[in-house]
Amino acid sequence: MENSKHIVVVGAGFGGLRTVQKLCKDPVEITLVDRTNHHLFQPLLYQVATSALAPGDIAMPARGIFKRNKNVHVRMGEVVDVDKEAKQIHMENGQPIPYDYLILAPGSRHSYFGNDSWEEFAPGLKTLSDALEIRERILMSFEKAEREPDPEKRKRHETFVVVGGGPTGVELAGTIAEISTKTMREDYEHVDLDLLEIILVEGQSRILNTYDKTLSEKAARDLEKMGVKVMRNSMVTDVNERGVRIKVRESDIPDDTIAGQEFRVDAAANGQSSDTKEVFIETGTVIWGAGNAASPLLRTLDVPLEKDGRLRVDADLSVPGHPEIFVIGDAARQMNPDGIETPAIAPGAIQHGDHVARVIRADMAGKQRPEFAYFDKGSMATIGRARAIAQIRDWKFSGFFAWILWSVVHVFFLIGFRNRFRVMAEWFWFYLTFRGGSRLITRKRMDYEPALQDQE
Repeated sequence: MENSKHIVVVGAGFGGLRTVQKLCKDPVEITLVDRTNHHLFQPLLYQVATSALAPGDIAMPARGIFKRNKNVHVRMGEVVDVDKEAKQIHMENGQPIPYDYLILAPGSRHSYFGNDSWEEFAPGLKTLSDALEIRERILMSFEKAEREPDPEKRKRHETFVVVGGGPTGVELAGTIAEISTKTMREDYEHVDLDLLEIILVEGQSRILNTYDKTLSEKAARDLEKMGVKVMRNSMVTDVNERGVRIKVRESDIPDDTIAGQEFRVDAAANGQSSDTKEVFIETGTVIWGAGNAASPLLRTLDVPLEKDGRLRVDADLSVPGHPEIFVIGDAARQMNPDGIETPAIAPGAIQHGDHVARVIRADMAGKQRPEFAYFDKGSMATIGRARAIAQIRDWKFSGFFAWILWSVVHVFFLIGFRNRFRVMAEWFWFYLTFRGGSRLITRKRMDYEPALQDQE
């Protein structure tokens, strides 16, 4: 295969992995590069963050996936630059890797809309490291509540704020509500459910706003039945070591109290309209799920990017002016001729990977490149135990049936039989007992808030 094409794929997510899987039996050489050594099933990442699943249940080493494909070479490391003229990428150690075709599937990271200092106090959820960080913050909140004799101070540890009413935020808020009222009540004798608050903050008029309005409203009602307080039309204006500040329309303030106290108007806030209030919620656990930004690697292409850092690709998913480079998955923005944009979700990335493989095969066969067209297979989101919504074209489902459908689809796409078997076993056990399988704290975190303890 000395004269075969060398294909470099950056990113072992859904798009990158799918591309390699489709081309690994062709007469090509493939190098798969990722900053981690595994493929991560991101749709279930929130279950690691909430202790329902262990990291190994939703991740598989990339080398293990392609161990039988001798033409696939896996490299762990971070790509820092793309040299379009020399047709090579550069790793963080300066090592160049030449390519004939380059597929960039670097994914995305959470965006704080220019307020990057908030990340220290409100971690997002994109990687296994993020999930473990959030898991430990949640568990440590209950540990601190358990040893705190003062109810007012304990209230802060039993308040959880999730920012962002998309699928990630909804799934996190619902699961935290479940484990708090069931599992943690049994594990921690001094946890007071009367002090417990789970608050979901959404800047738009409704959560899950990409779904049909009826499904969105059903999801909100389900969350509220589970004890989650949903704040709509609410914008976060600050996050610090003591909590989160939120600007909200007075008409969208919930009927009851937030964080155990009446809504407090911040007298120092400037420029507020007559129907807008600003509240500060004291909490030690804020989780961010409100926005995404494309990988900064795309900037090294030196081509125009969208405001969120994504790249608008040509009809065949290639970079304008560089047919040998493709951008797929969350990093790409592509519009069908009929105006349908590929959503930044796993099915879109998988279809991108399938298409790039077809394009490369067409090139090698001397045929015309096909254009990409996204096929919408529907969307699903889970709210909690036996609660979910699903929208498949004109069909809409909710409740237990939607949850079963969600479960089957997600298990089907897991890589490896052992992963599928373990996840099904864990879900079955959790369904019967409400007890997740991985409630471990692996780092000492009692000193997580030194500034706050000094003030207290």
